[in-house]
This record gives sequence, C-alpha cells and structure tokens, in this order.
Amino acid sequence: MMRITVVGSINLDLVATSPRLPAPGETVTGASLARYPGGKGANQAYAAEKLGAEVSLIGRVGNDSLAGEALSLMSDLGVDLAGVETDVAAPTGVALIAVDPTGENQIVVAAGANHMVTPEQLPQRIEGALIVQLELPVETVEAAVGRATGFVCANLAPAQPVSEMLLRRADLIVVNETEAAFYGDGLHRGGGRVVVTKGARGAAMYQRGVEMAWATPPTVEAVDATGAGDAFVAAITVALLEGMEPTQALRFACAAGAVAATRAGAQPSAPERAEVEAARAGV
Repeated sequence: MMRITVVGSINLDLVATSPRLPAPGETVTGASLARYPGGKGANQAYAAEKLGAEVSLIGRVGNDSLAGEALSLMSDLGVDLAGVETDVAAPTGVALIAVDPTGENQIVVAAGANHMVTPEQLPQRIEGALIVQLELPVETVEAAVGRATGFVCANLAPAQPVSEMLLRRADLIVVNETEAAFYGDGLHRGGGRVVVTKGARGAAMYQRGVEMAWATPPTVEAVDATGAGDAFVAAITVALLEGMEPTQALRFACAAGAVAATRAGAQPSAPERAEVEAARAGV
C-alpha cells in the first residue's frame, strides 16, 4: 500500500447555505448552518485515505472543544494522527463558509493553531510521498519539502510567495487558474509536472511549460464546491503514485473533484474509490 504524509491545516468548517451569496456590506438571511471537519491538509489526507492510500497527517489543533470534532472523520477512517499536536495557547482553526444553491462559495479562515506548526514539529526525514499546501507557515511547508525523500505534491493554495527550492523540488504542483496567474512562468522552471485546474472546464498537465495532457470532468449537479479541489489533489497524487499515465490520472482526479462537488461538506463529500471509477467511466 502506498504511504502518503500530509503536512497541512486542520479546521472546523462552519457552513452557511444561503439562497445567494452576499454582496459587500450586504446581509442575506434564510440560511441553514452545518459543521464539518475541514482544512486543506485534513481534507486531502482524508480523501487520499478513502482512495486507498495509507495516510499520516502532521498538523496542529487547539486545546478546545473544536479539536475532537475537527479530527473525528479522519480518526474514524484510520488516518494516522500521531503527528497532530495540541497547542495550549492557540485555538483550533475555523473556516467560515457561505454556499449558494449552485455550489459557489465564499470562505474566510481563522487559522488559529495552524499558524503554530513549526519546522521543529516535523521529522528529520519524511519517508514515502508528501502532500503540502500553503495554509501553514511557508517556512514549515518548505522545511517539509526539504526533508522529503520521495514524491512531493505541492498544492500552492492559497497563493503566496514560495522559494525557488520548493518550485524545483516538487514532482507535482497543483494550482487553479488564479493561483497559476499569481506564480506565472515560475511554476514551470523545475522539471516536475504542473497541473492547472479550471473548474467545470477540466484540468491541464504541463511539463516545462508544455501541455502534456488535458481532461474534463463528468457533468454533475453541483451542491457544494468546498473540498472538491482537495479531492482532486488527493486523487491526482494517488493516481500518479499508482503509475497512471497523465491523461488517465487527470481523468481520475477530475472525476474525484466532480463527485465531491455533489455533496455538502469538505470531508463528508470525499468520494470512495468505486465512485470515482464509476464517474470516470462515464466521462
């Protein structure tokens, strides 16, 4: 079984589903509220485990009532949480998410304990594959990449400056179109693959700036896009580690993201392997 370490954020998502998203300064009433485990790191760890990987998560939560709720689904599934530490001073991270009936969302994150994950919390060597995102301090993310011995997937979200070392070391970089525009040609200076996701229009894979594969997702009725990108990141990593060729790997990942968008909640929406295979077959 493939082993993946995820170094990333852990949040509790508070999701308000409303008739429409508010304009700046506007109040929209008539919403319903739900609570789900979230955080990009936790979402990707959970999704990869559901797709068949053996996953360990390194992160941080607060010493509060939200921590157990944020970790509950991963714990039930069997994600290794030995690398998750409790911070006595900072609270568990919280994401405030508004979702409209089409699945579009607005997200505000209070990082809390996520910003207290330091390089000292990391092992000196990270064996197997590694997935990172940018919801932890950048110096911690870069330390994790520098200590990785195997395949590295860097989901450069949310976009912010990173070192040349990270860009060159990553075997796979995953960004959406907005993030790709932020990084520009710097994404392609390393020898690794770069995947740019384009929502319902699909995703493209590049190497040294040259497009090598393209795939589109199956048509679905979107309910909540929260977590769909994280399901995509987990799926593309699993697919490439399994040896799928680029186009098939992209189709697998697009299918995972599409299935995730049909359900509410970042982690509850993560698909089973059989669901992804069935959706991919229908493309």
